[in-house]
Amino acid sequence: MKVRKLMGALCAAGLLCGATASAVQAAEAVSVLHWWTSGGESKAVGVLKDDMTKQGYTWKDFAVAGGAGAAAMTALKTQVISGNAPTAAQIKGPLIQEWAEQGVLVPIDSVAGDWKKNLPPEIDKIIHADGKYVAAPFSVHRVNWLYINKAALDKAGGKVPTTWAEFFQVADKMKAAGIQPVAMGGQPWQDLTLWEDVVLSEGADFYKKAIVDLDQKTLTSDKMVQVFDTVRKIQGYFDNGRTGRDWNLATAMVINGKAGMQFMGDWAKGEFAGANKKAGTDYICAAVPGTEKSYTFNVDSFVFFQQKGQKAATPGQLALAKTIMSPEFQEQFSLNKGSIPVRLGVKMDKFDDCAKKSYSDEQTAIKSGGYVPSLAHGMAQGDATAGAMTDVVTKFMNSSQDSKSAVAALANAAKTK
Repeated sequence: MKVRKLMGALCAAGLLCGATASAVQAAEAVSVLHWWTSGGESKAVGVLKDDMTKQGYTWKDFAVAGGAGAAAMTALKTQVISGNAPTAAQIKGPLIQEWAEQGVLVPIDSVAGDWKKNLPPEIDKIIHADGKYVAAPFSVHRVNWLYINKAALDKAGGKVPTTWAEFFQVADKMKAAGIQPVAMGGQPWQDLTLWEDVVLSEGADFYKKAIVDLDQKTLTSDKMVQVFDTVRKIQGYFDNGRTGRDWNLATAMVINGKAGMQFMGDWAKGEFAGANKKAGTDYICAAVPGTEKSYTFNVDSFVFFQQKGQKAATPGQLALAKTIMSPEFQEQFSLNKGSIPVRLGVKMDKFDDCAKKSYSDEQTAIKSGGYVPSLAHGMAQGDATAGAMTDVVTKFMNSSQDSKSAVAALANAAKTK
């Protein structure tokens, strides 16, 4: 009788209609591929694991280290080709549609009843394929953040910069005070993150024409030359040990006061939280100079793969999708991850000042047209184009190449399909 009541409750919730008593008792294993491996990220995905375990599912974690997910995507391709696709995998942006075109994903519409009215339109369309939901989004990260160690800023006698001129003044004061001005990692996606921040500082319209539309006139403009010039000047405030450094190690430099500032998306905030640092007291999160009214978004989603012998989503896949989009999970996940809920209307009472500012700025940017997808984090272009543009920026930042030749190379890379 208890099993029947449980099945009835799960059926009413849209999770296990048609399942047998033995299927409920024999927990379905859900294998999950992702690249959340840093401290704050691990805590965040642990919330989902705990929620699924409480629902009676067996969680099989397949974490592949690497902040931008390149290694994870390679592992995923190997699994799918070998006929051993995971239950769900962390994928975002145009890659969702690319996987859908391969005919290997399953729709999850049966648990997506209220999603459309509770998601930003720009996000809602990303997780659709052929008019059906094939992915469940976790949270929204703002990429264009500048993190500042407050003690370092106070020691340097500076103020939070809102323009590049002010930024360089603060950096010079930190340097004079014996503080490394900028903490920076040494991976291509980190190079591109900084570069796209500077592109955005030239205006959301400029960013969209250059990075979303790949407009050749914009890509070869004097303003783009200025972008590379600014990036080169920022590089003058890096330390010599950045080669190969992971992003969270650069964040740690700001946390412990070895460096004053870092350009990084708000997943870095999870590292500050993990070190018991408080926003506004120990550190400051500010929009990258010149980007106050704009918002580069990075949205992590899980897509759901066809399982052996299954054409439709399994009960475990539906439970996973439903859990991800529940207001309770959205809140708890983002509190650990440093992000904000992708679901609109989730209460922000428990969030810190940085997250509240992020949510407020997001709503403003959505209405004003300043809500734009991140190139560095897989939201704006497919792998081939993004990879070619990344190569250009990384070459520039690791050589003495001049800005004009970098711009010419960038325009050519944007033609890659």
